[in-house]
Parts: sequence; structure tokens; C-alpha cells
Amino acid sequence: MTPAESSQEAPAQRGSLAEVALVFLRLGLTAFGGPAAHVALMEDEFVRRRRWLTRDKFLDLLGAAQLIPGPNSTELAIHLGYLRAGWPGLVAAGTCFILPAALLVAALAWAYRSFHSLPASAGMLYAVKPVVVAVVLQALLRFARTAVRTPFLAAVVVAAVVAAALRAHELAILAGAGLGTALGRGFARGRRPSAALLFAAAPAAGPTFAVPFGLWPLFLFFLKVGSVLFGSGYVLLAFLRADLVERYGWLTEEELLDAIAVGQVTPGPVSTTATFIGFYLGGPAGAVVATVGIFLPGFVLVALSGPIVPRLRRHRAAGDFLDGVNAASLALIAVVTWDLGKAALVDVPTWVLAVVSAALLLRWRVNAAWLVVGAALVGIAMVAMGLR
Repeated sequence: MTPAESSQEAPAQRGSLAEVALVFLRLGLTAFGGPAAHVALMEDEFVRRRRWLTRDKFLDLLGAAQLIPGPNSTELAIHLGYLRAGWPGLVAAGTCFILPAALLVAALAWAYRSFHSLPASAGMLYAVKPVVVAVVLQALLRFARTAVRTPFLAAVVVAAVVAAALRAHELAILAGAGLGTALGRGFARGRRPSAALLFAAAPAAGPTFAVPFGLWPLFLFFLKVGSVLFGSGYVLLAFLRADLVERYGWLTEEELLDAIAVGQVTPGPVSTTATFIGFYLGGPAGAVVATVGIFLPGFVLVALSGPIVPRLRRHRAAGDFLDGVNAASLALIAVVTWDLGKAALVDVPTWVLAVVSAALLLRWRVNAAWLVVGAALVGIAMVAMGLR
């Protein structure tokens, strides 16, 4: 056995709970740039610098996080915490990665509720919204490179776009795409899918009528989203718009865009957008309820998936199902990008901001947080010069 092979097979050494908590607290304070950037930061921190685990093991944990619903970078943090410090590390890593962003987002939500009607704030948000559309578009294009690898998956995306445009429920679209892909590929290989797969592909869609706001409905909504959020974290936007704007009527299109903007300018998980919405709708209690609701499934699923994931990864039908879900997730992001674009791109300046931001993101890979901050300053300057 070569030394490299030996190092790859060596078990990870256990560390202290304080070590896990401190390193993930620091990452939670500094991890800007979205899920892909978070994964890169964790790989650099734990594989290259601290040598907690090998790159192969790191990729195994990343693959495990991608096989279960929920925010992938947060679930990767939870896996790493468990690997380093057992069950206490699992809780500490996830909590410390989420907490800084959640507190910062809650503070920004308080400021938004208190001051967003002021002229400077209105101008800032006017300029930030086109940048948010560009950021989501960039994520859409990046996600497409991995989610659409075959003509069959491209056809799944087209069918899901049509279904979303016809206002089919998001859970039905995801389940239908996953089941259709598993069935199609299974029959092509001469195999029939298992009953377990058929059962997993049939989640309840939930209510399609207006729901009065309350802390319990708020918790159940975000618990549902955290339990079914496959694919890119930006799929969250599709659920937020479809339910909170269109079905429940709790938010306006503009308020949703503002919430997304805050999620872009803060470090940590994109899913802390839920914290902003919870605080905006229900104050501090709403922020706590929404945050717990969206992240709780990730902790539970990571804890339960350890012995299951290796078998799932070897099960071809499960892989096909997830390929279909990811393709449908791409379609949902595309539709919500179109809808948000109609609300944000309202005149020539907003179009200019969106095009310039998209160019900077796609060509020069500028950090999205800096673009949001820059756009906010542009909006304030426009107000000061009387242009808004």
C-alpha cells in the first residue's frame, strides 16, 4: 500500500468541541459568496490547512449532503462537525455556521422594518434588486452545467418549465421530474423502479389557498421547504415566491426581492433569507421560528443518513431520481428569475445595473456581496443627486 493510499484510508482524528465551534463560528462570519464558495472555503480549511480529513473523504461527505434535501453547504458543515467531534460536534458545527448570519440578517430585517420607507433606503433597494436578478441568473447558469448533462435531462427541464409556467405546485414538479427520470431510465435499462422509490416521489403538495399568518403556519412552511429543498439553494426562491407571495399573500414581490438581497450581502447560508422573512412578518419570534423550521430538517437528515447514503449512492434508480429532481430545480430557478426580473428591471438604469453585474459575475467572478454593496451605494447616490 502506498503512503497516499494509507493516508486516504486513515480514520479522521477526533478534536475538541471548542475547536469545532470556533472554526465554524469564524466561517459563519466570513463565508460570503453562496454555497459553492462555502464548499471551497471548507475544502481549503479542513483538507488543506487543518488536515482533518482527506480530499476523497471530503468529496464523499459533499456527495452525501447533495443526496439529501436541505441547504448543502450547511449540511456539509454538520457532517464535518460529526466527523471531528461526534454528536456534540454535529450540533455545534451546524449551529455556529448558521448563527452569525441569522443574527446579522435579523438585525437587517429590524432596520428594514423601521427605515425602508425613507428615500435613501428606497433608492438603495431600487438599485440592489437588479443586481439580485443578475446573481440568481449567474447561479442558474452555473447550476445548468451540472444538472443538464444529457438530452433527456434537457427535455425534463423544458417540461418542468412548462409545468411551472402553468402554476403547477413546486413539490409536484420536483416529484414528477424525479419519478419520470427514474422510470424512463429504468425502462431503458429493462428494470422497474421499486415501490419505495414510487412512495418517495409522492410528497403532499400542501395548501394552495391563502393561509392566515401565524407563527405555527410560518414554522410549518419553512419546515416543509427545508425538508424538500433539493438542488441549488436558489430553489428556495421558487418556494418563497409561489407560496408566500402568490398563494398565502404574506409578502409582495418587492418585499421578496428585498429579502433575497439581504441574503446575498450577508455571510453564511443563503437560507437565512428565511430569518429575514420571519422577522419581517413576525418580529423576533418569527425570526426564530422561520430559522429553526428551515434548518432543522438538515440536522435530522444528516444524523439519519450516515448508514443509508452509501447504499443510496450505489442504487442507480435513486441516482436517476435525484438527477430528475435537480433538472426540475433548474427549471424552477429559471421561472422565478423571469418573474423577479419583471419586478426589478423597470427602466434603463435598472437594466444597466443588471447587465453590468451579470458581466462582472460571469466574466470576472466578482463576489456577489461586493456587487450588492456597490449597487446600494449607487442607489443612495442617485437619491442624493435627485435622480430618484
